[in-house]
Parts: sequence; C-alpha cells; structure tokens
Amino acid sequence: MERLGGPGAGLAVALENLFPPIPSEVILPLAGFSASRGEMNLIAAIAWTTLGSVLGALALYLIGALVGRDRVRAIGERLPLIKVSDLDRTEEWFARHGTKAVFFGRMVPIFRSLISVPAGVERMRVSVFLLYTTLGSLIWNTVFVVAGYQLGESWHRVEDYSGVFQKIVIAVCAVGVGYFIVFRLIRTRRNRRGADNRLESSRHSGRRR
Repeated sequence: MERLGGPGAGLAVALENLFPPIPSEVILPLAGFSASRGEMNLIAAIAWTTLGSVLGALALYLIGALVGRDRVRAIGERLPLIKVSDLDRTEEWFARHGTKAVFFGRMVPIFRSLISVPAGVERMRVSVFLLYTTLGSLIWNTVFVVAGYQLGESWHRVEDYSGVFQKIVIAVCAVGVGYFIVFRLIRTRRNRRGADNRLESSRHSGRRR
C-alpha cells in the first residue's frame, strides 16, 4: 500500500481471498487509515479493495468450475459419514439459495473465500456471481475501510471487534460439525443394529422352517 497506493490495497485483498491467513480485517482498516493520512483517496481505497475482492473470488470460482461437480461428488462419496443424499441436498439448497449465499457469504469471516468455490462447482452464471460478489464485497469493504478512516491512528482496534465476530463464526461451525458427526454416528449404529436384528430374525425363521 505504501508503494502502490490503492492498487496495492486491491492486490493485498485479492491475495487475502486466495490465502485466508492474510486477514482482510487488517488490510481494509489499514487502507482506511492510509486514506485518512492523504496517502490515497477514500473512494479509491474502497473501489480498489472491492476490485481486489472480486478478482480473488473469481479465481476461486474458476478453481471450483475446473474441479467440477463430478469430482466433488466422487470425493464426497469416499469421505466417512458422508452420503450421496447429503450431496444432493446441498446441491438442491444451493440451487435455491445460491445468490443469497454468495451475497451474505462475502460478509462472513471464513466463508468470504470459501463460498466462491461451490458457486464455481455448481456453475452459477458468471454475471450473477460477479453481481452478488461485488455487492457483498462492497458493503464489507466499505464498513472496514471507513472504520479505519474514522479511527485514524487507532485503526487496529477494528481487528479486535472483528476477531470476536470471527470466533463466534468458528464456534458455530464447530458446533454444527460436531452435531452432524454425532447425529450421523448414532444413526449409523441404529441402522446397523436394525440390520443385525433383521438378519437374526431371518435366521430364526429359517431354522423353524
């Protein structure tokens, strides 16, 4: 950002999409702080970071499109506790709510990058993907850039609040995954017991005959 200004901020945000360990919650407020010091224009900072977000998301969309639906299903079928019906329900859900998922997903930590991959796998229309990605990214980037602009030297405080939000998202995801695993294990055991009982009853009936 010091050397390239707005384009440098856009490049940093694009890389953040591809390498999530680079947090946008740091890059965006810093861009706002740079704008407050006159190193770049505030509108330009928002525009360049949004362009970077869209380009990074588009790269992940293309990766998802290259991987393709068939490969994802083949991988999913080999994973333990995953059924083909789970993949079918996921596809049906994305077909109904894909646009909302992309729009709101751009404003949720962790999912900001990941949501572009299933959009590519499901071959969402590029124009629709770009529209909702741009809108979601514009809102997210504007909030953080303006926050950094307003806070000035204290721009780093934005990361403290966003960190709490990210921890909440991680906790919710962990609970959801844990619930799914436990539920699927219990269901698998019940199905096995039912199959064993049916097999045992069929043996008894065979002996009686």
